[in-house]
Amino acid sequence: MKTAKRLADLPTYAAAEVVALKRKLVAAGVDVIDLGAGDADFAPPDIAVQAVAEALKDPRMSRYGFQVGHVPFREAIARYMRRRFGVVVDPMTEVLPLIGSKDGLAHLPFAVLDPGDIAVVPEPGYPAYAGGVALAGGEAEVCPLTAAQDFLVNLEDLPGARRARTRLAFLNYPNNPTTAVAPAEYLARTVEFCRRHEIVLAYDNPYCELTFDGYRAPSIFEFPGARDVALEFHSLSKSFSMTGWRVGWVCGNAALIAALAKVKTYTDTGPFLALQAAGVAVLDRAEELVRSICARFLERRDAAVSALREIGVPADSPRATMYLWVPLPEHLSSAEFARALLEREGVVVLHGSSFGRSGEGFFRVALTVGPERLREAAGRMAKILEHFGAASAAR
Repeated sequence: MKTAKRLADLPTYAAAEVVALKRKLVAAGVDVIDLGAGDADFAPPDIAVQAVAEALKDPRMSRYGFQVGHVPFREAIARYMRRRFGVVVDPMTEVLPLIGSKDGLAHLPFAVLDPGDIAVVPEPGYPAYAGGVALAGGEAEVCPLTAAQDFLVNLEDLPGARRARTRLAFLNYPNNPTTAVAPAEYLARTVEFCRRHEIVLAYDNPYCELTFDGYRAPSIFEFPGARDVALEFHSLSKSFSMTGWRVGWVCGNAALIAALAKVKTYTDTGPFLALQAAGVAVLDRAEELVRSICARFLERRDAAVSALREIGVPADSPRATMYLWVPLPEHLSSAEFARALLEREGVVVLHGSSFGRSGEGFFRVALTVGPERLREAAGRMAKILEHFGAASAAR
């Protein structure tokens, strides 16, 4: 049977593809170290487990939530945004619960793009941005992120004709996969640019709590004018070790919230209400809960960076996220390296080109296992670099 052309145009989703390869290796008895998907081995908070268990006893929590969802969750989001960022949002008109932030990011293009409209997509970047644009029939303006420009998207570089057709721009800081953080003056300038050109700014902020060395990640709504054009996406997945629970939210411009909610009315009936009840418990103690999680990620970051440097790989210490964005020797393909590392040594990483062509020359390490396993993974990487004759080049 023939399928839609837009489906054929979508690239392979690397994190999903690796699952099948990993399963085969595990079945064959290989000791696999999975540093691929951003899915740490931490348990979810006890209060989340307790809250959902209690909610399951209430039959009302097993009903459709639709887009309104669990009103106390909306109110907890508003409290969190005010405490954490000093940002005031109306819980009923400026907040929308999501089935994970990916849900909202991928569906937003359906709400704001018409055929021929352009969306700015950072590359390397989260695949849901480009995927959502393609499925919605929009046109992607790929903006390469380079170390020379501190991995920042410069909207002012858009050609005039393309700029006039641009209706949406995705921004993600702290950034996945590059781990870059954005200076305040850059964010203020970007907001003003979007206001001037009437561009919807989708600010993807799921790593705002995973910060180190004194860095504090802001909300886009801390900058003047953002409420006019922006939506900000959050998730309980990374910061609270609740990846499989699929609970997140978006907040911001009320008209844009309503537009996205209308799209989602035709695609889903909202997150499970009992999970939203768990979200209330977590968000009301967010600062306390995330403190220990950050401390554990910091320990992992330092262990991984040290181990990579010991084998001659010039790894940086990021100030945020749960990743390392690691350069490879110029002659070595990132896909070839990642496949050899998995098949020969049982270590899963995501090759840079899986995030778009601009990611070539790097691979991403997710800090999903403890320090000892990270050091073991680095030792196995050294063998692959030696195999490709890249050990000395990496040094």
